Amino acid sequence: MGPNDQNHRRPRITRGFFFAPIRGPRGLMPCCAALLMLLAASCPALGPDEVMVIANRDVAGSVELARYYMDRRAVRSILELSLGELRDSISRADYNDKVLTPVRKALAQQEATGPIRCLLTVYGVPYKVGPRGPLPNKSAELAQWRAKLKAQQDISATLAKEGKSNTTAYQQSEARVMQYRAEVNRITGAETGASLDSELSLARFEDYDLFRWRPNDLLNHPVPEISRTLMVSRLDGPSLDIARALVDKALAAEAQGLQGVAYVDSRGITRRDAFGLYDGCLRDLAAMIQRHGLFEVRHESTEALFQSGDCPRTALYCGWYSLKNYVDAFEFVDGAVGYHIASFEAVDLRDPNSTQWGPAMLRDGITATLGPVAEPYLQAFPKPDMFFSKLFAGRCLVEAFYATNPYNSWQMLLIGDPLYRPFKRPN
Repeated sequence: MGPNDQNHRRPRITRGFFFAPIRGPRGLMPCCAALLMLLAASCPALGPDEVMVIANRDVAGSVELARYYMDRRAVRSILELSLGELRDSISRADYNDKVLTPVRKALAQQEATGPIRCLLTVYGVPYKVGPRGPLPNKSAELAQWRAKLKAQQDISATLAKEGKSNTTAYQQSEARVMQYRAEVNRITGAETGASLDSELSLARFEDYDLFRWRPNDLLNHPVPEISRTLMVSRLDGPSLDIARALVDKALAAEAQGLQGVAYVDSRGITRRDAFGLYDGCLRDLAAMIQRHGLFEVRHESTEALFQSGDCPRTALYCGWYSLKNYVDAFEFVDGAVGYHIASFEAVDLRDPNSTQWGPAMLRDGITATLGPVAEPYLQAFPKPDMFFSKLFAGRCLVEAFYATNPYNSWQMLLIGDPLYRPFKRPN
């Protein structure tokens, strides 16, 4: 039985990308970063016997890529699915029938020889799942919510026309608009699509609501081994060769050591809202790397972006914004890890001509990255200082991501070898 399409709780409205401020601490203090490193080092590492690779036997090269990875990393488990020709998306019904059901069966069979904690999807497996349909027998309720939404929008419009956009009354009205719109979307099935990998994270959960996201219970989980949540990564990109090279570059960096320069691109935002929070995390990341002497750091702290030729020997990168407009500033070294905080940056992951940051960075040689397949809202991104601190502590790529990824059943994709460990554990 897949996620329940009928028994949906009312959504708890979480403030999003362009919504109201997100409250909370800005980023890691030096002592907190050090403590995180020590705690991460004490956790058992993910091993190759805990990884299952998922390939599409109907796409040329998909199974071969899966077995290449298995050979290089000594992984034993593979699941070959029949998903048809190469495509980016799969319907919700086909996902439940052709992906989720066989994955659950394979996981159950694997329990006898040891549980699987990580799934690795490869080129050929769709990376987006379509939305569910509207909830049945909800037409009367939907009409009520639409009427409330229209009336509240009229109130907001009147307040704005009267020059009261900065008043408490207007803010309260807009909060109700968001609430009523979310109720409409919950019934109609809007915002129920997801990245396939993020949905697979919940494969062991028999029943959960499909609307927006589910909190990731591996987020800063002290004992991740006991969670039912699966960690999922992907070998994919604009070509099969690029996907395969992700394995080789990760292994080369582990053998030789990751060397180069860390580039951080904040924007100088200091206001107390979600944008200020994430910009502060970028500044904290730059300070943390510099303080520990991990890499040479180059920090762009204005609204300008790094430009062509600005970033030779890029080992680490994190920054924003420039929506769907990649700036070719980087010469990525083998093993480079980085991501760009902006919406829609992995929508067309396999397009070799895309200007989105995800496929463009893969095309330019990055070894590991992450990005959303649809609007994720800002708080869905891992906080940069936290994500990289997990890597610095010796965690592998997929562990670092899931320890800092806020949501599952949502939009984010992790691209790269899940076992890639760019930094050895401290003794």
